[in-house]
Amino acid sequence: MNKGKLLVFSAPSGSGKTTIVRHLLAQPELNLEFSISAATRELRGEEVNGKDYYFMSIADFKKHIKADDFIEWEEVYRDNFYGTLKSEVERIWAKGKNVIFDIDVSGGLRIKHKFPEETLAVFVKPPSVDELKRRLKERSTESEDKINMRIAKAHVELATAPQFDMIIKNYDLDVAKAEAYKLVKEFIK
Repeated sequence: MNKGKLLVFSAPSGSGKTTIVRHLLAQPELNLEFSISAATRELRGEEVNGKDYYFMSIADFKKHIKADDFIEWEEVYRDNFYGTLKSEVERIWAKGKNVIFDIDVSGGLRIKHKFPEETLAVFVKPPSVDELKRRLKERSTESEDKINMRIAKAHVELATAPQFDMIIKNYDLDVAKAEAYKLVKEFIK
């Protein structure tokens, strides 16, 4: 199988990585396709199974773990599993496309470790933890407890930034999008 490139975008929740990834996906010359992660959490808002995530039960997720179907997986929060199915990457590569990930830092680093030559791992750094908290509250998708869990995790995630190939500081979204575009274009050529 002809392997494409793997473009990993990781950051704490609320850093802007999803917005940056969506911007990159809208650039046809980059030949990107989004890697849909498997997840055991509930759907949020207008998410669609098979488009935003492959939503599955904890029992089904654990069956996939046992069958070694994941490139990477993690229990991100208690009983909230996320992972990248091998079949998902193979599906995208079979189409001759490059794979882009919007993924937590642990998963992103695991992909980089497994595919060091094919992967560009980018960490999206937020302006501050206070700004992260403000953005998460503004979403109105999670309880105060969940937001506090995400903020506690953000401190740990921010410490992993130096392990990534590149760090994009998202102080200005337009500048961050342009920087991400330039990095990806250079890496895939």
